[in-house]
Amino acid sequence: MNALTLFSALRNRRYARLYAAQTISQIGDALTWVGLALLAAQLAGPAQAPAILAVALTIRVTAFVLLSPLAGVLADRVNRRTVLASCDFGRMLILGAMFFVTEIWQIYALMFLLNALTAFFTPTNQATIPLVVGREDARPAFALSSATTEVLGILGPGLAGLLAATLGTRTLFMVDAASFLLSGLLILSLPALRASDAPVERSTLQDVKDGTARLWRDPPIRFALLMELVAAMAGALILTVTISRVEGSLNLGGTQYGWVMAAYGLGAALASLAVGSAGKRIPLTRFIALGALVTSVAILPGDVLPLGGLMVFWLLAGVGQNWVNLPTETLLAELTEEAAQGRVYGAHFAWSHLWWAFAYPVAGLLGTRLPNHAFLVGGGLATALLLGIWWTHRARLEGGRAAA
Repeated sequence: MNALTLFSALRNRRYARLYAAQTISQIGDALTWVGLALLAAQLAGPAQAPAILAVALTIRVTAFVLLSPLAGVLADRVNRRTVLASCDFGRMLILGAMFFVTEIWQIYALMFLLNALTAFFTPTNQATIPLVVGREDARPAFALSSATTEVLGILGPGLAGLLAATLGTRTLFMVDAASFLLSGLLILSLPALRASDAPVERSTLQDVKDGTARLWRDPPIRFALLMELVAAMAGALILTVTISRVEGSLNLGGTQYGWVMAAYGLGAALASLAVGSAGKRIPLTRFIALGALVTSVAILPGDVLPLGGLMVFWLLAGVGQNWVNLPTETLLAELTEEAAQGRVYGAHFAWSHLWWAFAYPVAGLLGTRLPNHAFLVGGGLATALLLGIWWTHRARLEGGRAAA
């Protein structure tokens, strides 16, 4: 196999349209956060913009943790095309309303509504990929989606900045709204996307509990979920402490910070290609364990590396992050029957974001209390956690199913 294996999923016309809709909506996501930062600076001044963004990110994670399990249950019961298109059209209206914002509280209210819809869209979309391509072909489909996400994460902010400079900050939200309109129309062109026609015999609460229970009772899935906590510890340090390392200790500027974070995103994009090209020759749990190890070890020397070294090691950290997250999404598809995939992806989306809610305060504490040793200590904690998880799951993974 080679990297072209990733694009084999596009031969499936339904997946090709779903992929196009996802890509367009992710371009919109990139515009949203750049536009939000610029709007916050306009309304409250540059000094207060970081605080506003921090609150908005907290609102985002809160919406994901609270609502995504319900989204997963809904995805198992109704036509997923309706859920996905409704979320896109709803986000179109909310972003259109951002054009008229004049107060900070309006930003917070609209961000909660926007991320509430994202909490319904993302796990439903994840559960729909194996429904469209089949569980056997889920690996290249997830890999292509992941690679596209990472590439847009690198290119999107630059595109958003260019559009903002050309059209103005508020007009950026109208372009963003148009992207969700187009995404929703593409999704409506798909046939019905139903997981099962079986009658619902359980309550919503029972299905929410079942989604979480499935994450924790299956050894390979539980192992993957816990490794995502390791990845979140390392990732939170990268996202919160890198700026002080580059602009503080190294005494460099925003351009160099952009280079370092672009290397991080590039590593994740390249890692997606590797997962997709490997097919089923390498067990997913091996990818996940290796990824957690790479991202944890890569940040250890971050406190002493020069700019060039930081870019190289952050590229490796990006590879490791992706080798935890992407194989986990695929593992859920391969080890969960179709009728339960919605609630499992919904529960996973909530738990994986809960890990970040824990990791961000730890990273912030290390960055402020141990500014010269934050990466060493944080990487050490992540590595120790990884070893503990591996030791407690090693025997069960060795005797587990082939898909793992």
